[in-house]
Amino acid sequence: MAKSREIRVTINLECINCPENFEKRYKGISRYTTRKNRRNTSMRLELKKFCRYCGRHTIHREIKK
Repeated sequence: MAKSREIRVTINLECINCPENFEKRYKGISRYTTRKNRRNTSMRLELKKFCRYCGRHTIHREIKK
């Protein structure tokens, strides 16, 4: 099987609050790396993760590489 058609793919998750929040504790954008099953989850993934720049749990959305 070709590498480009693997079922499990590595994705990046980015905080959706960081670009619009100017009163953050630190400068930067929170990003996480995870893997998802392409067949079971065809839509973009959204998870609630801890953002160390905002200092609280926020929604992290899948971004394109």
